[in-house]
Amino acid sequence: MALANMQVYDTEIYTTTIELLGQKLDAFNAASAGAIVLNTNAWRGNYTKESFFQSLAGAQRRVDRNAANNAQAATNLAQGEFVGVKVAGGFGPITFEPAQMSWLLESPESAIMAISEGFSDALLADQLNTVVGCAVAAVENIATLVNDVSASAGLTQQALNAGHFKFGDMQGMLVADVMHSSGNEKLIDNALANGEQLFVSSNVTVVSILGKVMVVSDIPALYVAGTPNKTKVLSIVAGGAIVENSSDIITNMDTNNGKERIETTWQADYTFGVKLKGYAWDVANGGASPEDSELFTGTNWDIAVANNKHSLGTLTVADADL
Repeated sequence: MALANMQVYDTEIYTTTIELLGQKLDAFNAASAGAIVLNTNAWRGNYTKESFFQSLAGAQRRVDRNAANNAQAATNLAQGEFVGVKVAGGFGPITFEPAQMSWLLESPESAIMAISEGFSDALLADQLNTVVGCAVAAVENIATLVNDVSASAGLTQQALNAGHFKFGDMQGMLVADVMHSSGNEKLIDNALANGEQLFVSSNVTVVSILGKVMVVSDIPALYVAGTPNKTKVLSIVAGGAIVENSSDIITNMDTNNGKERIETTWQADYTFGVKLKGYAWDVANGGASPEDSELFTGTNWDIAVANNKHSLGTLTVADADL
């Protein structure tokens, strides 16, 4: 592989990465029933803001037609605001020697695919881990949306059902349960043992849990080591957690002399935005370009709706070892 082809090589990695990432985003969005949405919508600046009219349910009142016609306080038409935040990350540098390719008779395409696959997988994992981590932190900060049985019980259908009903009559809006593999294992074990009388036929087929799509991924925010170890299930409405601007990627390839052999490094910078339904990123406390410690702090995500049922979802917390 001639050094003159290095810029072409860099462009190929970038282009292939975008193509692979787009394919994986489409596949994930379809599999998650639209609960977690990963897209390429562009952002400008540190934040995205979306205004909405707040509920006027409080304006409704009972009237006594036979009573005196007294003055009535007005209900102000007010707007709230959802705020998302842009997150920055990096990949690499990846170091290799151009002479390796010709020495091993490897085609440039093999290196292009290796780096592109590695980068697209890492970027997708970062997006998913980050948006779910933010969602868990935000929901966990609202006590009325959390069913925590971890002090005495493991994850069961009953615990998950109680978590769903933190949304009350709107629990049907929850379309997916995002859980760690430890929680998924407990639910399947219970189903296979038929201990909760889920199935009464001679065949056992686990299709879904309480009619929700199951998204199983070992996302760090869904498992917390401690006494006890805790597994968490995030139950989400459609469009509850959104990653945008996923194609904002800057790459650079640099070839250097000065060593016994010529050495090349490839590196990438990227950003993406995180939006949570019903929540506003606290600009004053969380700030711009936040680190994970700030993103995963629940108080940095302010509830922006008057009714918690209009937010992204609920959370169930259980003992991971029971």
